[in-house]
Amino acid sequence: MLARMTSEPEQQIGVGTPDAFQRLWTPHRMAYIQGENKPTGPGAGDGCPFCSIPEKSDEDGLIIARGASVYAVLNLYPYTGGHLMVVPFRHIADYTELTTEETIELADYTKAAMTALRTASGAHGFNIGMNQGTVAGAGIAAHLHQHVVPRWGGDTNFMPVIGRTKVLPQLLADTRQLLADAWPKTQA
Repeated sequence: MLARMTSEPEQQIGVGTPDAFQRLWTPHRMAYIQGENKPTGPGAGDGCPFCSIPEKSDEDGLIIARGASVYAVLNLYPYTGGHLMVVPFRHIADYTELTTEETIELADYTKAAMTALRTASGAHGFNIGMNQGTVAGAGIAAHLHQHVVPRWGGDTNFMPVIGRTKVLPQLLADTRQLLADAWPKTQA
């Protein structure tokens, strides 16, 4: 049931000078802003999260599916609900370093991710890509990863632009389970 709507904004104690704005708190974003879990260097042993995630259980690591040379994992700091990444197990930085087998499995897992996202959430389209190098916007440039971002007609709004906030309707653990259940069995 929707919360009671009033014409008067609710004043929240402790948020500064009273104004007409309501607050949407996203304290989990501070970890990203402060660089938590960022590698300390380019090597696999320099705290690379993409190297440590596969050592966790699928639930704890938010892993959707594992292959022979790549895995699919939810993004901890998603652009939209269901934003995931396909990541090689091997610690490499550049797409040209992939073996033929890794390239094929990365492509197959990208296709499987699209299928799972369409099945689980009815995604209308996708932004798919990878940022190669820090100058190209890679948050973790030392370990290759391909983003698969589901999109829906009308999914953009003022929140990211004006409020610098993204609204996600579901906990990551719940999203992971939905996508794991929807993952094509030929790719599991």
